[in-house]
Amino acid sequence: MSDPATLEWVQAALQGDQDAFAEIVLAYQDAVYNLCYRMLGERGEAEDAAQEAFLRAYLNLARYDSVRSFKTWILSIASNYCIDRLRRRRLQWMSLDDEPTSDSLALSSDEPEPEPATLTKERSAAIQALLDELSPDYRAAVVLRYWYDYSYAEIAEMMDTTESAVKSRLFRARQALADKLGADAASARLGNNPLLEGM
Repeated sequence: MSDPATLEWVQAALQGDQDAFAEIVLAYQDAVYNLCYRMLGERGEAEDAAQEAFLRAYLNLARYDSVRSFKTWILSIASNYCIDRLRRRRLQWMSLDDEPTSDSLALSSDEPEPEPATLTKERSAAIQALLDELSPDYRAAVVLRYWYDYSYAEIAEMMDTTESAVKSRLFRARQALADKLGADAASARLGNNPLLEGM
C-alpha cells in the first residue's frame, strides 16, 4: 500500500490538481529513471522512457488501485514500456539486417580520485553490457529483482505473468550471463554479483 501522502496526491491529481501530480513525479522520478536506464542502457532513451511512463500513469490514474503500492504500479508501467521499446529496437535492427551493438554508458562517479572512479565506471559498464545481452523480459525480471529487490510475486504481478515464469526467467538469465562470461570471469570482474548466484 502507498504512503498517505502519495494517496492524497493521487486523489488531488484525479480532481485536476497538476501540482499534486508534480509531487508524484518528484517522489518517484529517480526510481523510474533508474529502472529505465538499467533496461535501456542509454541516458537519453531512459529520460524519454521515464517521461512516457509518467504520462501513461497520469492518463491511467483513475485505474490505479490504492491497495497496491504506487511505486510498484509506476515501475510496472515503466518496465512494460521499456520491454516494448526494446522489442521495437530489436525489430528495427532485424529490418536493417544489422548486428546489434552495445553502446552502453557507464554511470558517472563523483569520486575525486581517478582509480576508484575508473573502477566504478568499468564495473557499471560491465554490468550494463551484461544486461544488454538479455532479452527484454529477462532484463526486466533481473532489474526488478536485483536492483529493486521485488519479490517473485510482485514481479509476476508487474509483468502480468506467474511466479514460476519469473523464477524461470531469472534462472535462464543467470545461466545466460554465466555462459557469456564464464563463472570464474564473472566473479573476477564483478565481485560477488547476485545475478550469478543460485536462487
